Amino acid sequence: MGWSQNLFRGLWGALSKETKVHVGTDPLGNKYYYVPEYKNWRGQIIREKRSVEAANKKEIDYEVGNIPPEWEAWIRRTRKTPPTMEEVLANENYREEIKIKSEDLYEKEKLISKETNEELLAPPVQTQIRGHASAPYFGKEEPSVAPTSTGKTFQPGSWMPQDRKSHNQ
Repeated sequence: MGWSQNLFRGLWGALSKETKVHVGTDPLGNKYYYVPEYKNWRGQIIREKRSVEAANKKEIDYEVGNIPPEWEAWIRRTRKTPPTMEEVLANENYREEIKIKSEDLYEKEKLISKETNEELLAPPVQTQIRGHASAPYFGKEEPSVAPTSTGKTFQPGSWMPQDRKSHNQ
């Protein structure tokens, strides 16, 4: 930051009566601040603010997970009190344990399902496909070239037109 920005911030802080209170720091180095509710110079009530100053100041270096979930809950006001360093570390250890246990369980389930699938599956059955179920002759013999009739049902033969070459000769 340049000296002009520092001067402007200092002047703005003096006029606005906004006082930042450092609440805590997470294991990643991010700093968290709280500004209590106050009245500005025009008499308006400005509600409390919660903010974070990232350890990586470059916006392109930010990734999801750079703020621990406990601190994110505090910033989003779903939690009233800021978390302690011990709480953040304990929850991080708990998440690592759950991750390891879930990977072990996944591997065990994979082995068990492979063994049971080999035992329970029947050998594949060879089926012969003889047309589509919506065809009028499904499950019956294929239609013949000659037309056939049995009383009320008439089934035309499967006639194909000849090639033009053979027809003209």
